[in-house]
Amino acid sequence: MKILFLPNYFYPERVASPYLGENIRQAYAEAGFDMVLYTPVPTRGITAELRNEYKNKLNEEMLDGRLKIRRFPMMREGRNPIQRAFRYFLCVMKQYRNALSEKDVDVLSISSTPPLNLLLVKWIKKKRPELKIVYNLQDIFPDSLANTGLSSKGSILWKIGRKMEDAGYRASDRIVVISEDFRKNIIEKGVPEEKIVMIRNWVDEKAVVDIPRENNILFDEYKLDRNKFYVCYSGNVGLTQNMDMLLDTAKGLSDKPEIGFIIVGDGAYRKQVEERINVEKIANVTMIPFQPYERISEVFSLGDCGLIISKANVGSNSVPSKAWSIMSASRPVLASFDKGSELDSIVTNGNCGICVEADNPEKFREAILNMVQDRASGSEMGRNGRKYIEENLTRKTGTSKWVEVMKDVCGN
Repeated sequence: MKILFLPNYFYPERVASPYLGENIRQAYAEAGFDMVLYTPVPTRGITAELRNEYKNKLNEEMLDGRLKIRRFPMMREGRNPIQRAFRYFLCVMKQYRNALSEKDVDVLSISSTPPLNLLLVKWIKKKRPELKIVYNLQDIFPDSLANTGLSSKGSILWKIGRKMEDAGYRASDRIVVISEDFRKNIIEKGVPEEKIVMIRNWVDEKAVVDIPRENNILFDEYKLDRNKFYVCYSGNVGLTQNMDMLLDTAKGLSDKPEIGFIIVGDGAYRKQVEERINVEKIANVTMIPFQPYERISEVFSLGDCGLIISKANVGSNSVPSKAWSIMSASRPVLASFDKGSELDSIVTNGNCGICVEADNPEKFREAILNMVQDRASGSEMGRNGRKYIEENLTRKTGTSKWVEVMKDVCGN
């Protein structure tokens, strides 16, 4: 079997949860699958020098030759939304040609980011109906537009997005969803249940472990007080995360010097967060830049609790996989998230943390103070979270399911 990948980003770029793709490809190689991957010359989160180096390294091999990487030239990614959208369009057109030219493949594995991949799937299937397509649904479009406030249900943009969504789902032979909420969402949109496979994102439980505070080098690098109680957010600083409520809460707790807040990561809303911290002099918030994956244990061990903070109504089309990293590091989850969601159920029923309703600053503040006052319970929640990961969301559990999906879709 030979698998084709068409990602817009690939190592050494800085992207969310890079370990998922790496773990899957490693499992495919161990299963004896061959792979070919087309991707642009890297741009995101790297230096100009490193980008120039990869301009001369367009063909590579990894995983003992099982994975062949083909890079193609592409303009740098900018912060301007229009420029970024144009780059996505150019990448999609180039990847379409790559998919048509790579004849010796059995199955295309493609992710839901960017949303234009919905059209790419449709176009490829029309030209190559024999090619099996497995669609990795990590984000549900156009639902995500409504959650970020970029559109509303029933708008023209929403209707266009729904047509794209339907077309992409019809062209896919399998759709892998990451939660039961996702499964319900797309079944309600008419996707046949037999086409859907649920595989939760996992965490590499051997890579993400508890680092005792006295051994965590990030405390020294960023001059953090090891005696404080820290609420730590790590991940994308974007539009669906309720960063303003977090900053409001931190500001309201500035009279409690024993409590600190840490934000680790980058994203479209980071500049606004930094401006608020500087202008309003919110001194109890420390901003730390995106860290390499090699430091993931140090990052998720920074806080006395790990934070999930989302705007309301994202639970059916977004699953914050960083929760699994928080739990793997033996930290309690503090979630401001949709009640009744799958995340709420796992955290609450497993006693792995506290989940309060999204967009409720009073409940959020109360949860923080409760954790500060009862640190023993927080430690117990952290241990429960680690146990849940070891029993349900290990690397082997997740990757073996992906191997089975590939075998099944190709009739092996």
